[in-house]
Amino acid sequence: MSENKYTREDIIRIVKEENVAFIRLQFGDIFGVLKNVAITADQLEKALDNKCMFDGSSVEGFVRIEESDMYLYPDYDTFLIFPWDQEMGKSARLICDVYTAEGEPFMGDPRNVLKKVCNEAAEMGYTFNVGPECEFFLFKLGPDGRPTTDSNDRGSYFDLGPTDPGESVRQEMVLTLEDMDFEIEASHHEVAPAQHEIDFKYDDAVSAADNIMTFKLAVKTIAQKHNLYATFMPKPIKGIAGSGMHVNMSLADKNGKNIFADAGDPMGLSKEAYHFIAGLMKHANGMAAITNPLVNSYKRLVPGYEAPIYVAWSATNRSPLIRIPSARGNSTRVELRNPDPSATPHLALAVCLAAGLDGIRNKLEVTESVDCNLFEMDEDERIAAGVGTLPNRLIDAIEHLKKDKVICDALGEHIVTKYTEAKLKEWKEYSTSVSKWELDEYLEKY
Repeated sequence: MSENKYTREDIIRIVKEENVAFIRLQFGDIFGVLKNVAITADQLEKALDNKCMFDGSSVEGFVRIEESDMYLYPDYDTFLIFPWDQEMGKSARLICDVYTAEGEPFMGDPRNVLKKVCNEAAEMGYTFNVGPECEFFLFKLGPDGRPTTDSNDRGSYFDLGPTDPGESVRQEMVLTLEDMDFEIEASHHEVAPAQHEIDFKYDDAVSAADNIMTFKLAVKTIAQKHNLYATFMPKPIKGIAGSGMHVNMSLADKNGKNIFADAGDPMGLSKEAYHFIAGLMKHANGMAAITNPLVNSYKRLVPGYEAPIYVAWSATNRSPLIRIPSARGNSTRVELRNPDPSATPHLALAVCLAAGLDGIRNKLEVTESVDCNLFEMDEDERIAAGVGTLPNRLIDAIEHLKKDKVICDALGEHIVTKYTEAKLKEWKEYSTSVSKWELDEYLEKY
């Protein structure tokens, strides 16, 4: 989204002209869950003056009750009137940064964390641009209104109606997103039954992360209209592909030129691009607890379903962690393939940028590209090629995160502490639960 899109006076005028009844002041918690404080139009000027307060102790991962007063600072350029029907009148939203009572940016707010790392990039003369590819499943709602994993969709990659009964729903999602100022580049059925993908144009990192949050809200809202549930859970069904959120990244200089491009290089890549790739590879394991944050995330990262598990890069095949799409010139980009859509967008982009900048600052040397199918190499061949593996359990990813100083510094002490505490609790709950598989496998046998 462009800078200085709206002034304070613009927003007040539009709310009045469009008869907007409610304004939702949105922010995200450290786990990527969208929150909001809803106000009426009468309270708008107070909100625009950064005077809307909320109880931070009520938001998981924020603060203790004795330091709970938090303030919402709206980003004027995120003002948007929701295009879907509102029974009680039109609703608009403003995405907000969270500040402390002392007027300081709260570093438990993922948006502030991403802004901090983007400012570090700006000091080096770079703007971080990101184009996400979000996959999701569309399932039926049960009689009780709760989501199931049932679908009458038997489609596969690039299928269309009537094989893909979700096509009309996906089309409505695209049109709704366009009404919300998204520039949709492509939408299609994905590999698995009931799985879909909608891709939107790249933007600066903060806007891209905001867009992911808005995208999820819109997709879920339109799905519900059709008695369906859109889930961004990475691996909801055994035996079929899971959902990823591939992240396409590039750096631009102060003139908007893509610094990853170099026409004189055999691969068309600049030295900064190679260093950036090396940084991503160095920190891939340290980032995994952020880019793949759930116990369930690691059930997607297994061989046989196109999800990457090997830390390598290539410009010619899709099996490594990092792929360089074929477009060159100003469209040159690095695609990181392991993140999934359950990740907190602002934190995921923050750690990606921090890793890449570390590669550039320290001129990290990238390994040779691996241009064969990694899944067909045996372990000895992968070791000889210097190919590592991503963590295969959340608990291992947490341990890697705690040991990675660059990633921890990017996230900040507050988020590292609160995030790892919550994820260790999640792992303990999972580890001590008895699954249906265990009962089916063992109950009658022993």
